[in-house]
Amino acid sequence: MNIKLEELIYALNQRFKKDIIAADYQTVPLQGGTVGNVYLVSGTAETGEGEILSYRIVLKIQKKWERYGDPGSWRREYDLYSSDLGATFSEALRWPICYHAEFNAEVNEYHLWLEYMDGVTGLDLTGEMYEKAALELGRFQGRLYAEQPAVLQSLTNLSQVDLMKMTYLHYRSWPIVYDYIRSDDCELPLHVRQMLIEIDEQADEIFARIEKLPLVLCHRDFWVTNLIYADGNFALIDWDTSGWGYLGEDLASLIADEPDIDHMVEHYQRCIPMYYKGFSEYADVSRIADHCIYEIILLLFGYRLVEGYLHTEADDEKTKHFQTLQKIYEIKTIPLTVTSGCLT
Repeated sequence: MNIKLEELIYALNQRFKKDIIAADYQTVPLQGGTVGNVYLVSGTAETGEGEILSYRIVLKIQKKWERYGDPGSWRREYDLYSSDLGATFSEALRWPICYHAEFNAEVNEYHLWLEYMDGVTGLDLTGEMYEKAALELGRFQGRLYAEQPAVLQSLTNLSQVDLMKMTYLHYRSWPIVYDYIRSDDCELPLHVRQMLIEIDEQADEIFARIEKLPLVLCHRDFWVTNLIYADGNFALIDWDTSGWGYLGEDLASLIADEPDIDHMVEHYQRCIPMYYKGFSEYADVSRIADHCIYEIILLLFGYRLVEGYLHTEADDEKTKHFQTLQKIYEIKTIPLTVTSGCLT
């Protein structure tokens, strides 16, 4: 992997706040795909005074691509990092520092040089960490909702309010999944199939309830792999789907997006009260009679899980998709109501 040395040196200048005159490097892929790649870049840097500094930094290379219903998502992280949004975060929940952002309009590609975050992530997060993530998410969204900082009005490239609804309707219009759960060949249990059919029959009424919830700035990919926990705080990566959405959208992702299946019901019970506790520190939620988290989970992930169940050949993956649907069915019966700015 060849990188532009002048970009690296500029980023290291910002990283160390020193005059970096030379640097060596090696790269290791962290994640990636056909539209973008992420690398850990490490090595040593030399200052103008002869000091040798070890470093680790992340390079994210993002190319243009089209996400259904959200054409601006491919360049959204560049636009957000170029804004003043970073000033709205707290130490407890923030994004990685961006040391340098480079946009190449000729090839529709940008480079982000980001702080390397090392910590606990994914399914290694504990129940207490889930709770803290929910609390800090509530605080972040509640603070922005209450204070309405000027930067929110200047953000022109955000996903649309109805992205969740558009995505659900797109899945529902797809015969492969829609017809499958209604067919005699469906291998899913009747109660799971009926759960999905009922959400379709009640969708208009459910969206009417969701659309009464507060409108907040959502990350929209708030799942455990994008959360990195270290020293009591969280870093949140991958902001390319972020935009306006409804209270609880991100929490639904934390609970149900490729979850810790054995503890999914427990996380539902523990995280919702903490989320509302954090939000209510800044804004009154006592009038919210219906938090709609179960419905949002099912709208966001129901058909997506059916698609995964149908299209994977690995038995363990099929089992995981089914078990997640089963857990969503189980949480339907858990009573949680908003009282005095929290839930019980």
